[in-house]
Amino acid sequence: MTSSETVPVDVIDQAVPLAAGDALYALRRQRPKIVDATQGSYAGMFAPTVAGVSVVERLLIALHACHLSGAATLADHYRARLQAEGADAALVAAAEGNGTAADARVATLLAFTAKLIVRPIEGDRRAVQSLTGAGLAPAAVVAVGQLIAFLSYQIRVVAGLQALAAAGGEGPATAQPPEARGGSTVASPIRIRGFTNEVLDWTPWAEPVRLEDATPEQMAALHEMSPTAKDQAYFRLLAHQPEMLLQRSIAFNAIMFAPGGMPRAERELGATVESRLNGCVYCASVHAQRFEQLAKRNDVIVQLFEDPATAGTSAREKAIVQFSAKHGLAPADIGAADVQALRAAGLTDGETLDLVHAVALFAWANRLMLNLGEPIHKDGTLAEKARL
Repeated sequence: MTSSETVPVDVIDQAVPLAAGDALYALRRQRPKIVDATQGSYAGMFAPTVAGVSVVERLLIALHACHLSGAATLADHYRARLQAEGADAALVAAAEGNGTAADARVATLLAFTAKLIVRPIEGDRRAVQSLTGAGLAPAAVVAVGQLIAFLSYQIRVVAGLQALAAAGGEGPATAQPPEARGGSTVASPIRIRGFTNEVLDWTPWAEPVRLEDATPEQMAALHEMSPTAKDQAYFRLLAHQPEMLLQRSIAFNAIMFAPGGMPRAERELGATVESRLNGCVYCASVHAQRFEQLAKRNDVIVQLFEDPATAGTSAREKAIVQFSAKHGLAPADIGAADVQALRAAGLTDGETLDLVHAVALFAWANRLMLNLGEPIHKDGTLAEKARL
């Protein structure tokens, strides 16, 4: 298959694997917008029309990300695509961890990939400057950042579905909701270990799209995200790659706001867990606020900022936090036992898949926020660095 050909199958289905007629295949399609936007994001990430970084370079990045994450079936997919593109065998070997890339530009791309995949909190302005030093313009920097962040999401969606497949059978037919109780609310602002529930701003390390220069495609992608996205430097930076932003926006809204399934407050909790463990102060602040607005309490947020290993105010909440943490930090280690633990806490498999998507989405979001800019307070001072 060449870069110009249409992908014949859904990549997630292929990697799990899932086939029409499987119960899990059907479960996944209860959220059709997520399925379509995930595949649409994949197509956009590897579109031949993306300028400034070749399809082969992007596939090398993808193979390296899968190698580092232990995502064997996805690695098989990207290796096959590289071979079909006629990629240099030595570069493919380097992407799989067998030697060092002799090409300095590819070596820089793989080093940037490793930083974002393994420990995204270590991303900084110098890491971005390494890309510009390798000849990448701002739009290409955004393309590379989006690709690596998307791969982090794709890897976790596959891992979560594989764990559900390994668990077999079905979870409870009806979810067991959180126990009815008032919970507790600590006075704001919460400031613990560099994390906060305060409203923060964010400043980019590359030049965002100027609204007066934006194309109709860029404006459409911004509008798809939210009515206020055009006013935020983060989204205007991502608008350098409008198709990538468009598909990501569709996926984001479907994952976090779709009705039914896991309660929205619990999706926000999963997002906050992932953000806390990655050290993304900005994302943690936003989704801690949203959890509090929905749940009318913030006791678990205090616990989470203090120590994710023990956070949770009920058996169900503890199970959600523990699954989210393991799924975010070590997706290759998620298995049937982790799904069974959620079932034992009363989650249906549909709720578990909602949680898989929420954690995976913030593996994506965190890597963009951490590596394309930095959080600032409303007065313009830098936010405190996270202490993991």
